[in-house]
Amino acid sequence: MSEHRRKPPQPQGGGRAAARRAAQQPPGRRAAPARETSAGSPADPHGGGGEERMYGSRAEARRAAQRGGRRRGAEAAAGAAGGRAARSVQPGKKRLIDYPRHNKDGWRRWVPSWKLVTGSFLGFAATVLGASTVVYSMVEVPEAVKIATAQNNVYLYADGSQMAATGGEINRQILDFKQIPEDMQNAVISAENKTFWTDKGVDPKGIGRAFYNMAMGEQTQGGSTITQQYVKNAMLDDQSQTVSRKAKELFISLKAGFEEDKDDVMAGYLNTSYYGRGAYGIQAAARTYYEKDAKDLNASECAFLAALLKGATYYDPAGSVDIDPRATPAANTAAVTKRWQWILDEMVKDGHLEASERAKYTKFPMPVAPKKQARLSGQVGYMVDLAKAYVINNNDVGITAKKLAQGGYTIKTTFEKPKVDALKAAVEKVEKANIDPKERPDTDTHVQFGGASVNPKTGAIVAIYGGSDATKHFTNNADQTGAQVGSTFKPFVLAAAMEHGVRDPGSGPEQGPDQRRTVDPDKTIYNGKNKLKIKRYDGSVWHNEEGKEWLQVNDGDQDYGDINLREAMIHSANSPFVQLGMDVGIDKVRETAIQAGLRKESLVEGDVPSFSIGISDPSAIRMAGAYATFAANGKQRDPFSVTEVSKRGNVIFKHEATTKQAFSSAIASNVTDVLRDVVEDPEGTGNNAAIQGRQVAGKTGTTDGNKSAWFVGYTPQLATAIDMYRMDDNAENKNRKFLEMFGTGGQKKIHGSSFPSEIWQKYMSTALKGAEVIPFPEPEELEADTVYGGGAESPEPTPSDSPSPTPSPSESESPSPTPSPSESSEPAEPSCGPFDWDCNNDDGGQNGGQDGGQDGGQDGGGGTDTGGTDTGGTDDGGTTTGGTSPSPPTGGTTNGNGNAGANGGWFGGTEG
Repeated sequence: MSEHRRKPPQPQGGGRAAARRAAQQPPGRRAAPARETSAGSPADPHGGGGEERMYGSRAEARRAAQRGGRRRGAEAAAGAAGGRAARSVQPGKKRLIDYPRHNKDGWRRWVPSWKLVTGSFLGFAATVLGASTVVYSMVEVPEAVKIATAQNNVYLYADGSQMAATGGEINRQILDFKQIPEDMQNAVISAENKTFWTDKGVDPKGIGRAFYNMAMGEQTQGGSTITQQYVKNAMLDDQSQTVSRKAKELFISLKAGFEEDKDDVMAGYLNTSYYGRGAYGIQAAARTYYEKDAKDLNASECAFLAALLKGATYYDPAGSVDIDPRATPAANTAAVTKRWQWILDEMVKDGHLEASERAKYTKFPMPVAPKKQARLSGQVGYMVDLAKAYVINNNDVGITAKKLAQGGYTIKTTFEKPKVDALKAAVEKVEKANIDPKERPDTDTHVQFGGASVNPKTGAIVAIYGGSDATKHFTNNADQTGAQVGSTFKPFVLAAAMEHGVRDPGSGPEQGPDQRRTVDPDKTIYNGKNKLKIKRYDGSVWHNEEGKEWLQVNDGDQDYGDINLREAMIHSANSPFVQLGMDVGIDKVRETAIQAGLRKESLVEGDVPSFSIGISDPSAIRMAGAYATFAANGKQRDPFSVTEVSKRGNVIFKHEATTKQAFSSAIASNVTDVLRDVVEDPEGTGNNAAIQGRQVAGKTGTTDGNKSAWFVGYTPQLATAIDMYRMDDNAENKNRKFLEMFGTGGQKKIHGSSFPSEIWQKYMSTALKGAEVIPFPEPEELEADTVYGGGAESPEPTPSDSPSPTPSPSESESPSPTPSPSESSEPAEPSCGPFDWDCNNDDGGQNGGQDGGQDGGQDGGGGTDTGGTDTGGTDDGGTTTGGTSPSPPTGGTTNGNGNAGANGGWFGGTEG
């Protein structure tokens, strides 16, 4: 047999597996099998040395060791040696990094030795030190002259044409250290970094806290030292809150602290910091706030500017409600005054200011009012402010007011220049033809107009009118001004009634489940009586906080008798809607208005009857947006003014529209149908707004004391709100208040049906010229029964031969100046039936002596004087309480001294 066919010798023990493993070993590595002599084995016929047994596996060796008693260690070793590779056990070789440890068993193998721990630590420290040395050598300390060169922000119209280039117009002027007042240096040291002159530029605790906050996902904090803040100012291209950026900031701060002269660091910090109002650096700040050079600032003014470094949005006395509704002039002035005093006191405590010098500064150094550049005159300034505020408040990419001020952004807005020009022209034409301050100084001075136009299909704000000139008139009249909206609020009451229904007088917490009856504008009949006694839905008479009954008046004391809701809207009768609001529930009316798009903050909080006829003060932008919800057949879209923001050609923010179905199409189409009659019916209060050849829906509104007038209306393509009021609104006037408009423009009284509807008609006719004529959808059928409310009487089974009285064709858009509250505070008599609302109405004796309605302290045109709503008769949606309301209205209403409400702008409290 050939050699390569010969079988290898078979092992004498260990089984086939052992034989196979032995055969697989290279010839040079095979070892003699380990043998075990079993004395006295039955297999040994001679009883001598016995049979030699081989252990061919580790398992067998282990079992043999376990059987061997005291000899198991040696025999197991011998058995293992005869295992898979017939190898003998030898000591393990020591490795460079002995881990897991070679000479330990069990869990001890995984416990590192002290040598390994020490070596690892030293190695890590050496690596970090080496890397830090490299990074330290590579970073450069910033130079103030190279930091954040101001750039323009470019604002574009919707069609891509340029509207304005602004944002980098105040370029900082670098001052030498010697030119910076010592008081300014000491103010920031006392306020921010008392150890500045002795520290090394970093605060280890602050750095550790920042890293910890990032690791925990919490908000990080700014640099704790002036050096760190200076470095942060320099890192404008990387403002992300990341570990790498913080590490870079740390190394630059360390280098600056060790290598830079403290004078240079202080000068760099004050020359690069942002002080608000677009002012970078101490020189720009001094010119912006005090119109003087930095070297001429006194200690008091320096303390104020140092306070601004904590955040100009919340410390500029002019306020920043366009950025945050909480940052009102009053709130900011209080906050900055407190911090200004604290900084001066700290300067004394730190030995930087003599106590005798500090004693001179008892009055806060009020800065000058903000000013706009000439390039932002006219409507451009208002539009830029809206767009800027929208970007700051609605982006998720970290575009702050400070970063916008640094410039470099391209902002595409929703404004359409032809429509902006058309709205401006319409206002100016009506104003020029009717308002003459020289001829009628007592009635025609301080007249203001505002307006906004929204696309119902998108929510885009296509045009605004903010006032005569953004560089002269400082309040954006398209945004929240404090002017009450009056009867333009009634459509929300109607929508709430159709959605929620009116409550059955027999229901409620005490009587049973809340039962409601669906409302239809034609089938629902309410009492339109003048001086109607207003009751809760359960039949009890409403009393004000003085215990007086509430008697609702109509404009001109017009009496309508029983009237359906469509006719009540056409004539703008107040009594039916006030009682309807009580029957539906003021909470439901408020909820419906918010669903339509009004901000909760702009609606008064008190559940008073007059809530339903417009004592709240939403902005023109929000009113246009809310009516746009009806125009869009119930689909609500928040108004917005910016479509996208880009930087260096890259789009970094894009508006994402969201649509909510606020109302069913049945409700929206019926509200629209009723509002069409307000404009198209010959007796409708809004027929001045009719556009030939187009369907128009809208509502007029005039408020108590004739202090504001509105028209809000829409077509399927465009919703527009126009407001008018009188207010002494200049930057120096700290006690602004709304003024009456009796006699304004030569008219006895200003209604929403006069100048506001005229402006609306002129603008919309031009804005829609050439646009497709689109009809409104037909009103859908509502499943509703006939409802009689407010004391309206159901007809007798046998029809009467005498015709019902016809409502007077005269406009009754606003109520008479006073309601007539009864002096009686007795509750309704129990004999009254659930729908006998007026069974205890003593017309002659319940007018109450509230002549003039106490006027509610409504010099502010929408707020409170005594903690309640504007008392007195309503002027088409003004308040109609028989006294003050139980709780003061909030959300931009005016306060007791008549100051204009400043509860933010139209978008989340901001403009935009």
